[in-house]
Amino acid sequence: MFDSPKELLDKIRLGEDSFLEYKEVRFSGRRVTAPRRDSLADELAAFANSHGGVFLLGVEDKTHEVLGISVERLDAVENFVHKICTDSIEPPLAPVIERLWLPATTGEEVAVIRVEVDRSLFVHKSPSGYLHRVGSKKCEMSSDYLARLFQQRSQARIIRFDEQTVPQTTLEDLEPELWERFRTSRSQDGREDLLVKLGMAREDEDGVLKPTVSGVLMATTDPRQWLPNAYIQAVFYRGNKIRLHSSEGTYQLDAADITGSLDVQVVDACRFVAKNMKTAASKDQGRQDRPQFDMTAVFEAIVNAVAHRDYSIHGSKIRLRLFEDRFELFSPGAISNTMTIESLPYRQAARNETISSLLAKCPVPTDSSWLETDRRTMMDKRGEGVQIILDHSQQLSGKIPEYRLIDDSELMLTIYAACE
Repeated sequence: MFDSPKELLDKIRLGEDSFLEYKEVRFSGRRVTAPRRDSLADELAAFANSHGGVFLLGVEDKTHEVLGISVERLDAVENFVHKICTDSIEPPLAPVIERLWLPATTGEEVAVIRVEVDRSLFVHKSPSGYLHRVGSKKCEMSSDYLARLFQQRSQARIIRFDEQTVPQTTLEDLEPELWERFRTSRSQDGREDLLVKLGMAREDEDGVLKPTVSGVLMATTDPRQWLPNAYIQAVFYRGNKIRLHSSEGTYQLDAADITGSLDVQVVDACRFVAKNMKTAASKDQGRQDRPQFDMTAVFEAIVNAVAHRDYSIHGSKIRLRLFEDRFELFSPGAISNTMTIESLPYRQAARNETISSLLAKCPVPTDSSWLETDRRTMMDKRGEGVQIILDHSQQLSGKIPEYRLIDDSELMLTIYAACE
């Protein structure tokens, strides 16, 4: 947007509009005093909540005069912008910050800072509340408008969240070995056509073909570059509770942030559980090893978590907790549609249709010695996962696993360990 200096100068001469805002930069000593911190945060969030835009630092907004910023102070201004984006806007923004030379009215070239904000996947709150851009002004959203925007940028949209394009990505960010695996022997499609058919890419509002949320989650080795919370946080605790005081000794025996494409996350999370759980020996009818947890149930639980979690909730990740007496799994998001805790074993609903479809094409690893299942792919379309979790776990431990909905925003599953 306004990429060349000429295009940018032409826009400056015309004045601010829905996509452009500019301000002079002033200092007091080494401290940036203008624009004001809260005002800049409001402007950037308003762009993100609308259709994106460019904020130019070093231009007087009333006279349209290019004043510039002294080169030795560019670092201070860039740090000022970055800190505002991370500390004053929720969820934080990650704009593109660029230093440019532009001709001043004297003809001399001066340095300015260009901050480009893309239309966001999320709804952002700044110091003045929830704002959006209307022409050259930032305005507070009405309650009706805000409700519609939250709906549009969530899983409830006609275009589901996992089908939305991801800002600041290109098709080159999708790794060929990760999307080519979904190609069938009969497919003759080129890259673009295949990615669109798989739901891993689609055109954005400007008609540019970009990766979708599903594409980033299934065809990159670290989705956190664009979706910071798209990983599993796994912790193995000593005993049966989380100790809050260091005087009680080391309470985390193992921990890992598990990333990768979603199918890799499933396998690595299962391996984390298999590595850390105990296996008891039973002498009944000869020696038999008895694990703490049924790994088929654990596998089904983790697959369901990555497939059905709400990726539109910023700041939430899947949390896996392993204790001496239980396995806990927290998945962001309420239960889809009109389902209830009681109906989970009997009904099927996919929050993320594209992700579920792609996982149904991912084979279960052949070297999974920890898993006993006749399942050939990560997901099936029969909706039997929850019932398998309940039946297998109860058969091993004698206790029925429990699902709980926490604050209507997180689904928690507890699987109890088998007694030694």
